[in-house]
Amino acid sequence: MTGGSEDPNDDVQYHVGVGPDDVADSVLLPGNPERVEKVVDYWDDHELVAEHREYRTATGTHEGAPISVTSTGIGSPSAAIAVEELARVGVDTFLRVGSCGAIQPEASVGDLVISTGAVRQEGTSKEYVREDYPASADHRVVSALVAAAEELGYDYHLGVTCTTDSFYTGQSRPGFDGFEARDSDANIAELREAGVLNFEMEAASILTLAGIYGLRAGAVCTVYANRQTGEFRTEGERKAAKCASLAVTYLDLMDEAVEEADADGWHAGLSIER
Repeated sequence: MTGGSEDPNDDVQYHVGVGPDDVADSVLLPGNPERVEKVVDYWDDHELVAEHREYRTATGTHEGAPISVTSTGIGSPSAAIAVEELARVGVDTFLRVGSCGAIQPEASVGDLVISTGAVRQEGTSKEYVREDYPASADHRVVSALVAAAEELGYDYHLGVTCTTDSFYTGQSRPGFDGFEARDSDANIAELREAGVLNFEMEAASILTLAGIYGLRAGAVCTVYANRQTGEFRTEGERKAAKCASLAVTYLDLMDEAVEEADADGWHAGLSIER
């Protein structure tokens, strides 16, 4: 289904083409539309509900938990559109699922990076809020992603991500014909020294918007390249999708535990069973 109006308050959203009954409360956000079919491979069932531009959406269940996936295309501007319009139809939890380049030597190709927050080295989030507002992942989403990675036996790294607007010069790679951006070497060296784990292109905007709107968000990416060791392989492509899908199941159980305990929020004292 596709939307026919630019009115952002329309039931069917202009860009993503979904209405309130089309998506679950939790949505996975890969960049590439082709990854949607790979994401839903791990679900109990699914149905393609919308496809418009870079935005492809499917909805189904994973181990009984309702779940959706919407591709966002490359970069923060289109990812922010997805968050805006999905929030308008009732989504409250966003999990960025993708690939990344690691800048710390211990993050090997095929490992996962679970973001606790992001350096806002992109422009989209700056159009929403002052630059010193933090792009923080929701603690419940981080906990669920860690639990999923542990259950699946995946090697993972927990820490801060850097989100950029440029795959090349913004991530301290040379541009066309060897062009080097100003302070390129100093930028990546500073990030490494500060313990930043990886580069990618969407997490900071997703986390910032979720923070502003009181929603939950997190990010998990598979390492395709390690900028320190020179490794590059598209290995473990499906790991992030499988981890995020299982994390939604954990979040569903966590929410049930909060409700049963009549607690104000999720905390380590609450137990869940799978």
